[in-house]
Amino acid sequence: MNNYSELLLYIKQLADADPYISTVTNKGFVNTDEYISNLYPLFDIVVTGASYPSQQMKQFEVTLSCLAPRDVNPELTNDKFFGNDNEIDNLNECEACLNRIWLIMNRDFPKNNIVATADPDLDIILEEKENVLDGWSMSISVITPNTTLSLCSQT
Repeated sequence: MNNYSELLLYIKQLADADPYISTVTNKGFVNTDEYISNLYPLFDIVVTGASYPSQQMKQFEVTLSCLAPRDVNPELTNDKFFGNDNEIDNLNECEACLNRIWLIMNRDFPKNNIVATADPDLDIILEEKENVLDGWSMSISVITPNTTLSLCSQT
């Protein structure tokens, strides 16, 4: 019926239940840093497009992002690989969070009559916005049934 909102609420429920996530938004990661009250790590859900592959199906393009602020240690270091910040830790934890949520979604999709069209792609996010956020964004396509459309309906 309300495929768009049901999909958003389902993913939000998964993100709220994840022990790593502190804040869940739906603004797109470029706009997530606008709120002073954000607690990090942050998980963002945004539907970037939709289509109707058939009269019985709806397809949604979804981008999920997990972001954490970079913490720079003011002490100098000679370690050229790890440096003096937590960039690698942020990337590791944010990727693991997206992986957990993807695995749960992928397991639950058949129960919810949803199909993922392909394996997700992840893009790295480094030093984003004012809070210098690191993380990943994951793009997926999902197909849901269009159960409320009736060709016999007069509305």
